[in-house]
Amino acid sequence: MIDDMLIGPVILDDRMTGQNYLNFLQNELPKQLEDVPLATRIAMYFQHDAAPSHYTRHVMQHLNDTFPSWWIGRGSTINWPPRSPVLTPLDFCLWGLMKCEVYRKKSGYTRRTAR
Repeated sequence: MIDDMLIGPVILDDRMTGQNYLNFLQNELPKQLEDVPLATRIAMYFQHDAAPSHYTRHVMQHLNDTFPSWWIGRGSTINWPPRSPVLTPLDFCLWGLMKCEVYRKKSGYTRRTAR
């Protein structure tokens, strides 16, 4: 979320690993930000949660190179404490919507059982 704009959502096909997240940051995020005014992009911060894939060495190096002093999270110059009681817009808005979408039944879907 940027101001009153919702960017995405982006659904990643593969399991979230540091490499997949780095690919997202390098290839998908710039596309998502194309419609955001330049003045907003210059002044915005990039906030992470505590997902392990967000803190691999390559991801953190990319963030430091791309968003120097403009990203929030573990290992950043602006630290976001683990288990912070402060809720972000993602905590109270977007995740509920995404959960509904993920668990929505698809028409024609047949559940497979393990043999």
